[in-house]
Amino acid sequence: MSIGMMVISFFFVGSLYTRVKFLEKELDAYKNVTGVVEKVNQNSPSNQPTGNNIPEIKGEVKLVDDDHVNGERNARILLFEYSDLECPYCKRFHPTAQQIVDTYKGQVAWVYRHLPLAFHANAKKEAEASECANELGGNLAFWDFLDALFIKTTSGGTGIALSDLPTLATEIGLNKIEFVDCLENEKYAQRVKRDMDTAALLGVNGTPGNIILDTKTGKTKLMPGAYPYEDFKKAIDEMLVNN
Repeated sequence: MSIGMMVISFFFVGSLYTRVKFLEKELDAYKNVTGVVEKVNQNSPSNQPTGNNIPEIKGEVKLVDDDHVNGERNARILLFEYSDLECPYCKRFHPTAQQIVDTYKGQVAWVYRHLPLAFHANAKKEAEASECANELGGNLAFWDFLDALFIKTTSGGTGIALSDLPTLATEIGLNKIEFVDCLENEKYAQRVKRDMDTAALLGVNGTPGNIILDTKTGKTKLMPGAYPYEDFKKAIDEMLVNN
């Protein structure tokens, strides 16, 4: 190879190397930007409907005998939550709902219903597990199981392994063998499906899907999403002033 050709070759290789490095820097910059965007999206409130965009309830919502209630069943205000145990927004909303019940003692009760989303792989089985907890330990065990699971799961669909659910059950005082037997036999699969079907009839298609019912006036308010406590307080207070 002539000296001229070698010079040209080295120049070409050098230019190519410089271009590659430039593209690598551009890619790193893009990753940093998208990473920030993803972080902002994760830390921002869920895409809450506002104003006239909030959908109306399609049917009648009412308490049924085997509903899971935190608070007084005869409370004037019922907060129905359609929830997914792998939903990060449900995890965020969980302590808010408890705060509402604690603040409005005797006036507001929290009714939990299942709406496991299809893209959350473990959510449906976890919902069935909560029903097994209810069978073995009653209403208190049901809520203890929810509390424990939301603490443990990192959300997103598989935030806690299904194989860890029996351990979670024993931690709240349930019999592990009986729990596993209940879960493996899919004893409450239809119970979970019933809640899902009811959600569809009411027009609730996301989680947390919250409906506030004033049992005295029959008035309802749909609040889909992990709204802060202050928003729920405002809605509840508006109902309570109507005697």
